[in-house]
Formats: sequence, structure tokens, C-alpha cells
Amino acid sequence: MVSSPCTPASSRTCSRILGLSLGTAALFAAGANVALLLPNWDVTYLLRGLLGRHAMLGTGLWGGGLMVLTALLSGGLALLGALICFVTSGVALKDGPFCMFDVSSFNQTQAWKYGYPFKDLHSRNYLYDRSLWNSICLEPSAAVVWHVSLFSALLCISLLQLLLVVVHVINSLLGLFCSLCEK
Repeated sequence: MVSSPCTPASSRTCSRILGLSLGTAALFAAGANVALLLPNWDVTYLLRGLLGRHAMLGTGLWGGGLMVLTALLSGGLALLGALICFVTSGVALKDGPFCMFDVSSFNQTQAWKYGYPFKDLHSRNYLYDRSLWNSICLEPSAAVVWHVSLFSALLCISLLQLLLVVVHVINSLLGLFCSLCEK
């Protein structure tokens, strides 16, 4: 008689490790999104509504955070939450930060406004040209560093969550099938 390589004990241990990893990643994602809502830890930008739409979507809070924590009960919900957070973070990195910038370089009049100055900058990529970081965004200070570091963190965290959820679902299925094979 051939013995099964899966055991209920190893499946439970794996589930515990995956659950703790997903829970920790969800808390980090929620924390990163809270930080995105408070540039330089200043609540003024949030109160004045001077935050980018990617940060205001709060996908680190509800996608990578709440849905993943809830999804420890449901694999599909966790996969959806992590995927939404991953896609939004990628788009946010592509568009650049929401900040105050001088539009005179765009339309020859002296005016400052809030928006996404790097979104229409087709000739240069702000992610690779650090000289643009402090020269274009005037406020909040270090907006590009804040944006790039936190959305990069969310991107990595949500990718980790996607991988953990897939392993969790596979482990759950193996646990189900192995328990059916028990004597």
C-alpha cells in the first residue's frame, strides 16, 4: 500500500503560516495607504483634499488590507483584493504623484496648480530621471519620494499577497483532497 505524501498536520501548519503571513502583509498594506493619505505626516493635505486619486482610492486599506484580512476566510476575495491593490499601485507609479506644480512650462503663463505633472511628460520618465523629482513637484515637499516609495511598497506587498493567496488556495485544495483519501 502506498502512503499519501500529504498529511492533515502539514496542511494545518502550512495554513497557519500562510494565514499569519497574509494577515501581516494586510496590516502593512493598510499602514502604507494611511501614510499615503498623510504626506510627510501632515493631515493638512487630506483635509484640503489635495491628494491624488490613487491614494484616495484607499486600495491598500480596503483591497490589500480589509479584503485580504477578510479573505483569510475566502480565497477568492483575497485574490481580488490583492489584485486590485497591485493594479492600482502600478497605475499610480506610472502616473506619478499628485502635487502642486508650475504650469507655466506647459502653457507659458505663470500659474501653479495641483495635478499629475508627470502623466503628460512623454519625453522623460520621472521614475528614471531623479532630477525631475524636486524640480517639478513644489508641494508637498518630497512628494515624489513619498509617492514612489509607498506605492512601490504597496506593489510589492500586493504581489506577495497574490502569491500567498495562490499557495493558500492550493494548500486548502490539497488539504481537502488529502482528507478525503484518509483511512
